[in-house]
Amino acid sequence: MPLCVKDAEVDRLVGRLAEKQKLNKTEVVRQALQREWDRLEDTPSLVEKGMAFVKALHAEVGGARGPEADKAFIDGLYED
Repeated sequence: MPLCVKDAEVDRLVGRLAEKQKLNKTEVVRQALQREWDRLEDTPSLVEKGMAFVKALHAEVGGARGPEADKAFIDGLYED
């Protein structure tokens, strides 16, 4: 399937890379796209980052918890 790029700067950059790497333009584009895909695949998602943060925080605190939030404590939050 053909890919048509109508941008002179992109064509110039691909040409420079192809010349420097002694490859054709198609291979240069393929390798660049593969590297970018690999980079994105290796980047953790926001959910994964959040889970790692929670696990690290839990490990740092050691699972310690404060006192139970009983009725007296909760009522105390609403007193003036």
